[in-house]
Amino acid sequence: MRYILGGIIMNMNNIKTVMLMVLMAVIMMLIGGLVGGRTGLTIMLFFSIAMNLYSYWCSDSLVLRWSGAQEVTREEAPQLYALVENLANRAGLPMPKVCIIDADEPNAFATGRNPNHAAVAVTTGIMRVLDYNEISGVLAHELAHVKNRDILTSTIASMMATVISYAAQFFMFFGGSSDDDDGVNPIAAIAMMILAPIAAMLIQMAISRSREYEADHDGGEICGNPNYLADGLEKIEYYVTHSQETLPSAKPATANMYIVNPFEGTGKALTKLFSTHPDTAERIARLREQAREMRVR
Repeated sequence: MRYILGGIIMNMNNIKTVMLMVLMAVIMMLIGGLVGGRTGLTIMLFFSIAMNLYSYWCSDSLVLRWSGAQEVTREEAPQLYALVENLANRAGLPMPKVCIIDADEPNAFATGRNPNHAAVAVTTGIMRVLDYNEISGVLAHELAHVKNRDILTSTIASMMATVISYAAQFFMFFGGSSDDDDGVNPIAAIAMMILAPIAAMLIQMAISRSREYEADHDGGEICGNPNYLADGLEKIEYYVTHSQETLPSAKPATANMYIVNPFEGTGKALTKLFSTHPDTAERIARLREQAREMRVR
């Protein structure tokens, strides 16, 4: 039964990835059509295909480079490396790359197009703030993302939402032209330039929020005690919401990849409305309930 459910989840994630690619590509093509008519539409079609292929093959290295994460070996970080290795074995996953980000804010993320090309990264801050059990809960959550193949979907959503936003800004500043006989309806063009980035952002956020609960649940099973992750989330949330600083290397486009939104402490009302993560209190409550069902403390 467990293998059947695992296969269903994998198939659903594959379908979700394809739907995301198509939907984001359509938005990009609409922008291209407004900017350059048929020529612009064709250019954006090929550009979206090229970017999806690039996202698939290079997402892991790209995100690690953006975040300033440095890969470490067993000799350089023996305790962290051994913990990841143990959790990967429990999850039935190949050993991922282990990376560290030199930053005070406690946070972590996973990246990679599939379990064979995965990496987990933690900040120096999270290793200072959380204890061993809490870090194991956080890393189990990230490995659950790897196991469920969530990372590719998130990376494609992030990259395409960013490109759509830049394309819309370009059109607003420089205008557009069309090679069609009827030209471009200026009202429709303005509406598209405003609504397209919002639509892309909402798609990205909906996908991100839906995958977090599943990763929390599976992470609780991988580490053996959902309370480990719940305790870790409480500490991270407290630190992030009471700090006016953010991760220096964090970008809005990749915020959905972290275990807690690194921008949670800035513009709280707005970040809750357009959050890439579900409410942390709700996540913690679900984990506590899962721990009770598993009869662990």
